Amino acid sequence: MRIFFTVVVVCIVLFIISFSLQNASEVPLKYYNLLDVTLPAYMLMFIAFLAGVIFTGLMGLVERLNLTKTNRLLSKTVRDLRRELRAQETGAEELAKNATLDIVEP
Repeated sequence: MRIFFTVVVVCIVLFIISFSLQNASEVPLKYYNLLDVTLPAYMLMFIAFLAGVIFTGLMGLVERLNLTKTNRLLSKTVRDLRRELRAQETGAEELAKNATLDIVEP
């Protein structure tokens, strides 16, 4: 498995290197008077990809936090229902004992 992982990583690195060499032309970026930069095309694409990865990671983190909150609330509900069930079972057992005692004692 480790060899497979190494081969995959090497392939990805080779792809990145060849992609960078094929897209080395300069691209001007202008945004009014706030931004006036010239970047290689591959750098612009990698920045966009990295921004997407970060955004997706943050959305996953938010989803995980929501699921953790929901899980905690549902666990509390299950705990409360189990307590209620035990209380009902205990009450039913006491009623059965009392009914048995009433029958035994004339």
